[in-house]
Amino acid sequence: MISKHTTLAGVILAGGLARRMDNADKGLVILNSKPLVSYVISALNNVVDELYISANRNVDTYKNFGYPVIKDQTQDFSGPLAGILSVMNRTRADVLLVAPCDSPLIKAEHLQKMLDTLTNKNLDVTVAFDGERLHPVFLALKTSLKTSLATYLEKGDRKVESWLKQHPWATTDLSDNAEIFTNINTYAELALLEEKIKHIVE
Repeated sequence: MISKHTTLAGVILAGGLARRMDNADKGLVILNSKPLVSYVISALNNVVDELYISANRNVDTYKNFGYPVIKDQTQDFSGPLAGILSVMNRTRADVLLVAPCDSPLIKAEHLQKMLDTLTNKNLDVTVAFDGERLHPVFLALKTSLKTSLATYLEKGDRKVESWLKQHPWATTDLSDNAEIFTNINTYAELALLEEKIKHIVE
């Protein structure tokens, strides 16, 4: 059971290659004068005790945000689970809250709702759900799963959802705020989101 004494760590996944954006480092792509990663930092900072950035490129640039930057233990860009495991091996926190670097509409209250699901249902993992599909890189999970995760990756498996379902898990329903899952995969999507945010502000 998660108690008030439970320690929480957060990790922002910024280790991908963004092939549809000419291999740009998505966390550092600018949205309305701010790097994408900075939006997620703001959301997580209001929830967790410590924060990490999982990145395999531009490590010194990410360090300028003021948080530890953890590289994958492999060199082949093995996917989000590799980044999660590297942070699990670093932190002493009981629970890890995971979010991708390219979803700037995520807020602290959405992340807190995932933690509440984990606590109230006494689970190992909870995964965000938008009413239609899972979002497997929005997670809250116990760091005690690191041995299981290491074994899974050593077998050459990479799919996040398949590993999660090996453990007691449930979804966190965020369908009332499905727009928070808007992410940036192309420069066209970036331009559309910039206009959307400007309209909201105006």
